[in-house]
Amino acid sequence: DDDIFSSAFCENSEKLINVHLFALAAKYYSLSNLGVCTPLEDVLEALKGDSEGATGIKPDEFMNNKKSHEVQVMSELVDSIANYCGIKQVVDVGSGKGYLSSFLSMQYNLKVYGIDSSSSNTNGAHERNRKLKKHWRAYQSRGKENLKSQSLEMANDRPVEHELNCKTINEELLNNASSLQNQGQVIIQDLVPSCGFTEMATLETNTADLGTGTQSHETKLSEEVLAVLNVLPVDAVEDFSSSHFNCGELCEEEKVQRKMTSLKTKARKSSESNLYLPLTSCITAETELSDIITDLEDCMMVGLHTCGDLAANTLRIFTAKPEIKAVCSVGCCYHLLSEQFENQEECHDQVWGFPMCQYLKDECWCCGRNARMSACLALERVAVGQMLPTESLFYRAVLQVIIEEIYGVTKSDRHVGKTFSKSSSFTDYVRRSLKKLELDDSKLPDSCIMDYYEKYKHRMNELEAFNMLKVVLAPCIEVLILLDRLCYLKEQKNIAWSGLVKLFDPVKSPRCYAVIALKNQPC
Repeated sequence: DDDIFSSAFCENSEKLINVHLFALAAKYYSLSNLGVCTPLEDVLEALKGDSEGATGIKPDEFMNNKKSHEVQVMSELVDSIANYCGIKQVVDVGSGKGYLSSFLSMQYNLKVYGIDSSSSNTNGAHERNRKLKKHWRAYQSRGKENLKSQSLEMANDRPVEHELNCKTINEELLNNASSLQNQGQVIIQDLVPSCGFTEMATLETNTADLGTGTQSHETKLSEEVLAVLNVLPVDAVEDFSSSHFNCGELCEEEKVQRKMTSLKTKARKSSESNLYLPLTSCITAETELSDIITDLEDCMMVGLHTCGDLAANTLRIFTAKPEIKAVCSVGCCYHLLSEQFENQEECHDQVWGFPMCQYLKDECWCCGRNARMSACLALERVAVGQMLPTESLFYRAVLQVIIEEIYGVTKSDRHVGKTFSKSSSFTDYVRRSLKKLELDDSKLPDSCIMDYYEKYKHRMNELEAFNMLKVVLAPCIEVLILLDRLCYLKEQKNIAWSGLVKLFDPVKSPRCYAVIALKNQPC
């Protein structure tokens, strides 16, 4: 196959001479064709336990379509891994504004720490928490209504017992109180929807208060037992309403209802206090999570579109720390990866983003920035008609010629960024860009700028064709980076399983592959 595909290039000039063969070779070496990915359905099936999963919350109600798709799919997988490993704590690195973190906490009751290096992102996450409280109330109300509806359906399917009365209700409460008395101190955990933080509530029963059968003692018992409800979710408590019980008089039942309503309101306010905890810190390969998270316990690390070296460092921390039992990382921004063999200078102390595995290190493999930039392109989007921004790419290419020929600059630490969308013309684009690059634009008249534009505009079709070839090649370069990370995990001795899983629809979310690994569990 290699011999066949090599004929796409001229043997002497090494120029591309067969575009069709080039495209076939790129497809052949793409991740979808190599057969190294594990289907998401197979992973979920293997992790499946007794739980049926959470339902009811739709992230598209407070996220855009792309983010909603990503969060919903990834959170289900993370919850399955957490259940399989028997852990409740999740560390979300590069958490940004906390979309994934808050959903994991709110939907799956996981204890989530979101870590991001940007304080503005962390502040944004706090602000989103405030707004999510409003949604949280709506979800709770919806869950309560669903529970009532289900209860009514169940009641219609079975004979109605007409002789239930207020005495029966109080007897049930007394029986519950007696069972609590036998335990002495009851710890209620797991049932609490702590929105990211496991809370514990204790109920101490006093045997002196449980000895009589008088009305006052019964009322006090009811109050003590109902105090338990203060830590329960709103929809975990079923109303004692007239639709369920055929009581001639309201008597104590009405009081019980009112107390339950009040306690559920308190429970709602308590559960809304924190959805998850956003933290500001820069994560490197040497980061000690215990210095950032004081109550770090057995946990898993996740990352949704972690930029550049952060994806590689996430895997390194995972393999080095025994308390981290699993990892699920979706990387992005390959152009920001640091490469060990990209420059000639030796720097033995630095930890590089690429390569990670020993095989590519031994080969001194290097991609280069241009290749890594190409790996960020979205072939699937182009294939469905979402064409490349040819004009903005043309502007940037001509700008590069200007700064090299006029200013003698071939490399800069500064970036032009998203200047095209803010520019009214090519001249405006050039002047805005020069200011960003801290270059004096006063010595460059408008006529000179337009001369460059006119000189190269007839080559715009060439540029478009060249970028289309880069798009075709993009999956092959991404394969190299992802397989490097997977091979690094395969080299570790404490890993029980590792794999690449396609999580997302690549049209909605081009960086759609997750690197997943689980550590060996102690016997």
